[in-house]
Amino acid sequence: MNNRISTGMVFNQSVSLMMAKQSKMNHLEQQLATGSKLVSAKDDPVAAGTAVSLDRAVAALDQLGKNANVVQNRLGLQENALAEAGEMMSRITELTLQASNPALSSADLKGVASELSSIKESLLALANSTDGTGRYLFGGTNSDAAPFSLSNGTVTYSGDQTQRQVEVAPGTFVADALPGSEIFMRLRTGDGTVDGSASASNAGTGVLTNIGRDGTSSWNGESYTIAFTGTDAYEIRDANGAVLSTGTYTAGEDIVFGGMRVTLEGAPAAGDTFSAGPSTTRDIFATVDQLVAALDMDTSTPEARAAQQNLLQTGTRDVARAAEAMIDARASGGAQLTAIDNAESLRESNAVSLKTTLSGMRDLDYADAISQYKLESAALQAAQTMFSQMQTMSLFNMIR
Repeated sequence: MNNRISTGMVFNQSVSLMMAKQSKMNHLEQQLATGSKLVSAKDDPVAAGTAVSLDRAVAALDQLGKNANVVQNRLGLQENALAEAGEMMSRITELTLQASNPALSSADLKGVASELSSIKESLLALANSTDGTGRYLFGGTNSDAAPFSLSNGTVTYSGDQTQRQVEVAPGTFVADALPGSEIFMRLRTGDGTVDGSASASNAGTGVLTNIGRDGTSSWNGESYTIAFTGTDAYEIRDANGAVLSTGTYTAGEDIVFGGMRVTLEGAPAAGDTFSAGPSTTRDIFATVDQLVAALDMDTSTPEARAAQQNLLQTGTRDVARAAEAMIDARASGGAQLTAIDNAESLRESNAVSLKTTLSGMRDLDYADAISQYKLESAALQAAQTMFSQMQTMSLFNMIR
C-alpha cells in the first residue's frame, strides 16, 4: 500500500514547523529581555514554585532589616536621652550638695530651687521624647500618646510596663526602648534595698547621713526604729515596738543592727526617732519636688536646719538610685544594639544563601540562550525558504 502525502499535508507541516520555531524564538527573546529562565510557571513548575517561596523568604528578610533599622533608631535615641538625663542627675546632685552648705543665703537657696524646678521640666520633656515618627520612646507598647503628664505639680505615667519585642532576624528578637516606668517612676529608694529617714517630729539636730546593709546576709527584710531615750542613748525597736537592743550614741559612728548599718550626725534629742527598713519606690520627679520643698523650709534654727538636711540627704540618695537606673537602662539598650548588629550578619548570610539558590534556578545563561536563538533563527529561515520554494513548485515544473 502506498502512502501518499498530499500537498495540503506538506503545507500544514511546514506552517506548524515555522510557528514552532517562531514560538521558540519568542520565548528565547523573552528570556534574553528578562534575564530569567523562568518566563512563566510552565517553563519549570517545580522551580517556579520554589522561586516564589524563595522570593517571599528574601522579602521577609528585607522586612526584618527594616524592623532592625526602626528599633536601632529608637534605641539610639533612648541612649541619647538617657545620657542627657544622667547629666541632669549629676547636676541635681551638685545643686543638692551646694544647698547643704550652711553659708548659703535664702536668695542662694531660691536660685538653687529655681534651677531644680527647671531641670524637672526638662526631664519631663525628655521623658516624652519621640522617635521622629510620632511614636513616644518611653511609653512601652502604648507609644501613640505622651506617656507622662503634669497635673497640679504631680507627674503621672500613662504608658504600660511592657517592652516591645521586635524580630530582627529569623528567630532573633530584640527589646525596644524601655518603658518610662522603669526609668523615671518605679525607682528604688535608699541604697536600693534598705532605706531610712528621720521623723518629721524630731526636736534635735540629728541627721541620717548614710544607710545600707552591713555586708552580711543577716537582714531579714524587717523594719526597725532607732529611738533616742537621751541625747547619747538609743534603743533598737522592731516593727511592734519591742526593744531588741540598746546602745550609746556617738555622732558619725555606725549603728549596726538587723543586718543594716546606719550613720547619724548631729545631736538627736530624747524622743527623736529614725526609721530603717526595706526600700520603697519613688519617681524622680517627686524626688526633685521634695528637694525644692526642702530648700523653701525655714532654717532659722539648728533644729529646722537639721530637718532640711535630712530631706536633702534622702533626696541625694534617691537621685543616686535614679542615676543608677539610667545607667542600667543604657547598658540594656547597648546590649540590644549589639544584638541588632549580630542579627544583621545573620540576615546577610541568609540572604546570600537564598539569592544564590534563586540565581541558580532563575538566572539565564546568556551565552547558551544566544546560541540557541541563533540556531532557531537559522532553522526558521531555512524552513521559510523551503516553504517559499514549495509554493512555486508544481507537476508542470517537473515535466519541463
